[in-house]
Amino acid sequence: MSTHSNQYDIVIAGSGFTGAITALALHNCGLTVCLIEKGKHPRFAIGESSTPVADIILRSLSVQYDLPWLYDFSRYGSWQQSHPEIVCGIKRGFSYFKHHPGKQFSTDAGHTNELLVAASADDIMSDTNWLRADFDAFLVSKVKAYNIEYFDCTEITSARRSNRQWLFNINGPGNIPSIHSSFFIDATGSGILADKLFAAKSSAAGFLTNSFALFSHFDHLPRWTTLLEQNNIPTQDYPYDPDDSALHHVLDEGWVWALRFNNNRTSWGFALNGNDASFQKMKTTEIWDRMRATYPDIDHILKSGSLSPQPGRIIQTGRLQRKLEKCFGDGWLAMPHTIGFVDPLFSTGIAYSLAGIERIVQMLSENSNFDERLFEQLKEYEHITFEELKLIDILVAGCYATMQHFQLFNAWSMLYFTFTILYEQRRLKNQPVKYFLEADNQEVQKIVQTTYKDLLKLTAQRTISAKDADQFTSMVRERIKPFNTAGLLDPLSKNMYYHTVAAL
Repeated sequence: MSTHSNQYDIVIAGSGFTGAITALALHNCGLTVCLIEKGKHPRFAIGESSTPVADIILRSLSVQYDLPWLYDFSRYGSWQQSHPEIVCGIKRGFSYFKHHPGKQFSTDAGHTNELLVAASADDIMSDTNWLRADFDAFLVSKVKAYNIEYFDCTEITSARRSNRQWLFNINGPGNIPSIHSSFFIDATGSGILADKLFAAKSSAAGFLTNSFALFSHFDHLPRWTTLLEQNNIPTQDYPYDPDDSALHHVLDEGWVWALRFNNNRTSWGFALNGNDASFQKMKTTEIWDRMRATYPDIDHILKSGSLSPQPGRIIQTGRLQRKLEKCFGDGWLAMPHTIGFVDPLFSTGIAYSLAGIERIVQMLSENSNFDERLFEQLKEYEHITFEELKLIDILVAGCYATMQHFQLFNAWSMLYFTFTILYEQRRLKNQPVKYFLEADNQEVQKIVQTTYKDLLKLTAQRTISAKDADQFTSMVRERIKPFNTAGLLDPLSKNMYYHTVAAL
């Protein structure tokens, strides 16, 4: 480790994977970097589900910034070959199973209550679920190996800027009262520090989605496919084992995520509709018990496992939706996940953060004098980030509006899959991409906005007939047609999609 200089080009707060990879990439661009962490590793974190887009960007960052070891983490096969000691899980795609209150899960030959969307051709090429405690700790070990200055158990107590230089007062075990830098990046993943240092407020104003979550890690939860087999529900025509995927149980009140790791641990959480007033006066344990009592199969799974030692408790969030009023200022910027968050429903978090790293590292490495040109790029960065959050928000809000009507949920979710595949294909063809999920594509925006209005009209009806649901499905099928290269909403698919993945 190098001797503390107290003077850096860039100080980064927050050493989750976003802060750590950003530090490594900027370091390899020739900038002097200091990474500050309020806590210490290994530590519990969620935001664990990778996607094909995330893996594409991870490979790109690896090549562009000379981090060859990072490449191996972009597929399950190469991860297991290079670092089997770092826990992860297979994620073959997105799986959804609709449950009804008081009833065991049931479906039919047409998979009416199921939706499986493959994201990879086999286990070797599969995406992954990241055990963040392991992966984030590994990245910090790499930060230290590259002799990047790293302070943990250290808090930034105040910041002052003059003559284009920051003075940060810090409180930590290193007996270093202050450090200086030309630029600052907030990678903390919440709006708390930006408010404290820059008076940048964070709020849920303007979001269409309103949700909150209860979650933890569990050990030895039974596999969903085992329960299906016990209930004589056939799984032979599934494109993959849904336990090896981002497994979603769709409920009337929201949904469950179940992400398995290869050490018998599962990340399990309820994401619930915050517009449901009945939740507002209930304690965490009361909500948890209510969900178990309402859905027999959910109860069956949870009663068979035990809380993992980390975190060892069920955590409840407030409203998940938040957005900073500004993304940047004189000599500072916030990373996308610090700027805002919608909901974990489509596993956008890792990919969105990696896309932000890509954009920010390029911007700062090309403007290492941090002059006026950078200010103009930061203004554009803010506009892009806010537009991306808006698109994610409307895509998720449409799903919450349809939780009780699985055919509508199925049809609406195809907008997300269509635009994700479009974005993947553009990246794989080395075509220019500026906005995450094609948020700047006017045709994409038109389809989303128009279809959302139609959806709200439909869900406002007292009853929704089978004919209504069929008409909505047909309408979505027709609207996504110009971009639908994967046969989404093809009636012959019976909600089982084997070949959505773009060629790698």
